[in-house]
Amino acid sequence: MPSNRLEQELYEAIASLPVIDVHTHIVGGKLGAQGLHDILLYHMSISDLYAAGCPSGARLTEYPGWPTREEAHQRLAEAIPYVKHTINTSIGWGVRMILADLYDWHEPINEKNWMKLDDLIRERAEDRAWHREVLRELNIKRVGTEWSRREGGVDDDILQYILEWVFFTRCQWGEYDTAVYELEHAWGKKPGAATPIGKRPPVDREIRTLDDVQEAVNWYVDALPKDKLLGTAQGMSTDLDLTPVTDDDMKEALKRRANAGERERSIYAAYVNELYLSTLEKKAPNLMFQFSFGAEPLPYETGARLSQTTLAQVGAMISRHPKIRFQIFLASRHANQSVCTICREVPNCSLAGYWWHNFFPSNIRQIIEERLDMLPLNKQVGFFSDAYCIEWTYGKMMIVRQCMAEVLARKVRIGQYTFDQAVDIARTILFDTPKTLNGFIPSKEL
Repeated sequence: MPSNRLEQELYEAIASLPVIDVHTHIVGGKLGAQGLHDILLYHMSISDLYAAGCPSGARLTEYPGWPTREEAHQRLAEAIPYVKHTINTSIGWGVRMILADLYDWHEPINEKNWMKLDDLIRERAEDRAWHREVLRELNIKRVGTEWSRREGGVDDDILQYILEWVFFTRCQWGEYDTAVYELEHAWGKKPGAATPIGKRPPVDREIRTLDDVQEAVNWYVDALPKDKLLGTAQGMSTDLDLTPVTDDDMKEALKRRANAGERERSIYAAYVNELYLSTLEKKAPNLMFQFSFGAEPLPYETGARLSQTTLAQVGAMISRHPKIRFQIFLASRHANQSVCTICREVPNCSLAGYWWHNFFPSNIRQIIEERLDMLPLNKQVGFFSDAYCIEWTYGKMMIVRQCMAEVLARKVRIGQYTFDQAVDIARTILFDTPKTLNGFIPSKEL
């Protein structure tokens, strides 16, 4: 809780403000946790437990599948002995806040009681009225999630959609033709879910020529449900050289696909991405291009890495496409100052939230303060949860409120802002900017 009166007053004022959660992976019709696994084995928590010695570091079965009770219980039983080693982490703090505030559970989780807790959470799994009440208590007025998780639109009154389908500029562990494969994966299909990390389902059509690449990119952009989307989401890898390449470069690289290495990987990504952005700029400039930045593959999840060369190339990429609105989800704390300078000089770029390896209070506080000092309020979005259930929307919102109150209190104390200005600033980045910049429409239901 806030440590002094000014922080407490700011915390309470921030808690009363409307909020838009611009990026989640919540599934329509199943907004809440389906069991303890959705809270304790959220991927950021799995990383804590794996680091503590838990044998498994992989995610559980992911949407469109669901973990069976047997799978969930096996993984929970395996993880429970390591929970005591993670009570110090901020994600562990988030788990405890969720369980205490939403489930009135105040005991340490152990081998004797976790099944009772799992039953308690499963009892609430289908309580759709309660799920919405949690969002109302948080003052969250709209939630962004993946188009593929829409489930027929059952929660369209509170959800809006971003397409996470194809990732032309991400790297997969030990793979060198990702951009071409991702394009093949989409070619001729309806928009769907992204290829799971580390998996490579078979494709219906193969790309062999430059004409195939151009046809497939046009298909992809034409297939976007443009009137239903706020934007598209990609991953941007620092291991790629994104310097634009020629048609001849791409033709020759396609011939070497069977023996592709790092050079071909960069050629594929640079060519396809540039063609995609040029086509998007012509056919759907209203869609925001969001991309994650600074999280690079490891065998199970990622580590935070970002080179200065990549920062320069991304700044140039954004400037080449002035009609597209770009928004960065950054996982590298050291790069925050650099991306702020890019946003200061490239008007069609903005920043959102504190992503993955930045979602820790010391990082969040530094990032909030740097962005407030460096960027206009209409170029920064103050929150997204990256949650897979509303319980983690709650946990992450509570952590961000605390951090924001601490940062704003310091600025009020030194005279940079008045109290009222601090509250107005918080409202702008939590609600007004995502509404005007990203295009979210506040829900009448919430």
